[in-house]
Amino acid sequence: MPVEVLTEVVISCPRDVVAAYAGDPKNAPEWYANICSVKWRTPPPLDVGSQMDFVAHFLGRRLAYTYEVVELTPGERLVMRTAHGPFPMETTYEWEPIGAAATRMRLRNRGEPSGFSQLAAPFMARAVRRANRKDLARLKEILESSSV
Repeated sequence: MPVEVLTEVVISCPRDVVAAYAGDPKNAPEWYANICSVKWRTPPPLDVGSQMDFVAHFLGRRLAYTYEVVELTPGERLVMRTAHGPFPMETTYEWEPIGAAATRMRLRNRGEPSGFSQLAAPFMARAVRRANRKDLARLKEILESSSV
């Protein structure tokens, strides 16, 4: 059973500010509660083919995985897929301007759990949705309360 979760938030900052911050892997541990660290596997800057190693804690487990950027339209869309990890996952960020001073950010996670993880897919989807809502609220708080 596939897992697909779409979450969005409106942030009172211009699109270029939101995309630059949220799309920079080094910032992920600041706004994703479950991400502990990110380490570049390929040299920056971010581009199609870039790879980063992530370490996260989710549902009581330590997860280590490598994301590869498979699509990048600067300031508009970023798509990453696991190159190595516990199960195939794709994460998409989309940034849409709302006037000159606000941005709608969409965060989509989808994947195809296998083995035991497949049995927990419905529970996993709810947990991902809950975590994504908190993470986007944290991102909104960071960006709206500072001059990042």
